[in-house]
Amino acid sequence: MKKKLSILVIFLAAAAVTEFWFLALPQVSLQDLGVVSDSPDSIERGEYLVVAGGCISCHRGQTKETGDTFAGGLPIETDFGTFYAPNITPDLTTGIGAWNARDFLLALKHGRAPSGSFYYPTFPFRSYAGIEDQDVLDMAAYLMSLEAVYSDVPGPDAPFWLFRSSMAIWNKIANFNSPSFEDFDDELVNRGAYLARNLGHCGECHTPRNSIGIPDYSQEFAGAQIGEEIIEPINREALEEWTTNNFDIFLLLGLKPEGEFVGGDMNEVIEHNTSKLTEGDRDAMAAFFTRHNSD
Repeated sequence: MKKKLSILVIFLAAAAVTEFWFLALPQVSLQDLGVVSDSPDSIERGEYLVVAGGCISCHRGQTKETGDTFAGGLPIETDFGTFYAPNITPDLTTGIGAWNARDFLLALKHGRAPSGSFYYPTFPFRSYAGIEDQDVLDMAAYLMSLEAVYSDVPGPDAPFWLFRSSMAIWNKIANFNSPSFEDFDDELVNRGAYLARNLGHCGECHTPRNSIGIPDYSQEFAGAQIGEEIIEPINREALEEWTTNNFDIFLLLGLKPEGEFVGGDMNEVIEHNTSKLTEGDRDAMAAFFTRHNSD
């Protein structure tokens, strides 16, 4: 009897440790901060970072009432179902109005909701994990300064077996596959890498994924297929004939060196994101993609 009891205690302890390992909230360095800043400087800086992050491309409103806002609703088609971009206006009921600084850090850098539940990786938190904490908080300052819009976005249309708690396992597996990128000697290329890999999360579309949706960083920016859509490669091999000036013009206008304009969803990225970057940041991205990019 004592032996059986000991086995049961060991089993329960192991189960508790395993559950904690999978479900415990990550520690964030600024978790003791409370409300998000409302300083004009933070809001102004955050607006630019939200643009650089391409947030409006997915989170723009989808109805006459919510258009030209961050009210969400855009259906995002994936191999694992259809997911709808949430409302990220400061509406208290359907948006992020109740979030504090810690909530933003947990969401953007770890894919965790204020309740502790998991976001699906259609939200590019794996890329956003590399964003500087202060940049996250400035982005939060801008989003919280916007007009609140009521927009109740539908839940995902996904297979019955794909539930949020399963993302705990997915995240752990993804962590083992996370690359360790080194800094470059060139500060311009470093800035470009930050914009491309983290804020702009280019790899979320342009890097192929394995059978469970984890990016294959051994083929970073080598192109991918999302549903029926073929995403072009933007690695060094694909851009071998491009100059930094070619890439800069592409980011500004969507014009390729051969004189063709880009099509598909990249039009939205050019319009709402890269065309609004500063000349310096476009130069940085061009330097990263044409000088380095997967060395």
